[in-house]
Amino acid sequence: MNLMLVIAYRFIFAMVFMAPLAFFLERKSRPKITWTVLVQAFFCGLFGGSMGQNLYLASISMTSATYVSAMANLTPAVTFVLAISFGLEKARLRTVAGKAKVGGTLMGIGGAMLLTFYKGVEVNLWSTHVNLLRHVAATQQGQEGSSNLPLGSLLAVASCFCYALWLIIQAKMSEGFPCQYTSTALMTFMASIQAVVYALCRERDWSQWKLGWNIRLLTVSYLGVVGSGLCYTLMAWCVRVRGPVFVSAFSPLMLVIVALAGSLVLDEKLNLGSILGSGLIVLGLYAVLWGKRKENKKMNQLVTSSSPNESESIEIFVASPNKNDIKEGDDVEELAQKESEVIQESFEGKRGGGGERA
Repeated sequence: MNLMLVIAYRFIFAMVFMAPLAFFLERKSRPKITWTVLVQAFFCGLFGGSMGQNLYLASISMTSATYVSAMANLTPAVTFVLAISFGLEKARLRTVAGKAKVGGTLMGIGGAMLLTFYKGVEVNLWSTHVNLLRHVAATQQGQEGSSNLPLGSLLAVASCFCYALWLIIQAKMSEGFPCQYTSTALMTFMASIQAVVYALCRERDWSQWKLGWNIRLLTVSYLGVVGSGLCYTLMAWCVRVRGPVFVSAFSPLMLVIVALAGSLVLDEKLNLGSILGSGLIVLGLYAVLWGKRKENKKMNQLVTSSSPNESESIEIFVASPNKNDIKEGDDVEELAQKESEVIQESFEGKRGGGGERA
């Protein structure tokens, strides 16, 4: 199946799946959808959807899946740089937390490169003897494009920038529109229009657009419901809660999961490079998460210490006139009134002094 059509159907199914969820789950809490939200959704659909996906597939056709998957792990570094440029993140290289975030990001990229390009000796931890692609022919190279490493590399880097820009725009969108179901529905709606227009320009054979009760329908429905609908919603929620750098730090972890899944259902052999690269990716992810946690903890302490005390306890002792201090001829009511005036003046003085101190 033409992969451009897969992308178009993917976002159509995602839009159909997310629109009812957004309507029923957020109809009471959803703010007004303004033109700013629509523009942000348009660019989210462009960078995180149609353009990013098509650039990724075009780069695969010109290079190889292994090469592009390695280049895709530059996304955390690109996201980190863009987040600093747009003021969403602080480098703070002089602090331990800042060094942990930068070092963890570089460690994750290094582990992904090691996992991709270095094989080493085979490590036989287990063997399921299950291969779902046993009867599938070898990968056909050059079917959708010619081999062009320089252009393919540029397209792979461009897809990384698209994904990073989507995380940045999603963070800005979440500030004024904190509804992840509706934002994902709007994003997939925009991406479906863009992907369909692009696919129509490239594919005029209507027989390729037909979907039957076969693997094509299963593929596009799974990609739309799970790959785009649920995953984009979860990522939008994580971006709103933790920020774009936090979400992009998990990207290299995909290679670890793919390596494990490939050994279980595709009968692929694990090797030393896979194990060492996976270890570096996990350590780098832990360093980034530790740095973010330490940074957030320090920020919470600063906010708590800088906030003034809202209430001050003022103790007022009212002493009743002693009988021995009352002389004959003194009016008891007059003495009580004088004491109340003194107490009132002292109370106003304390309140005024507290206001001046504040």
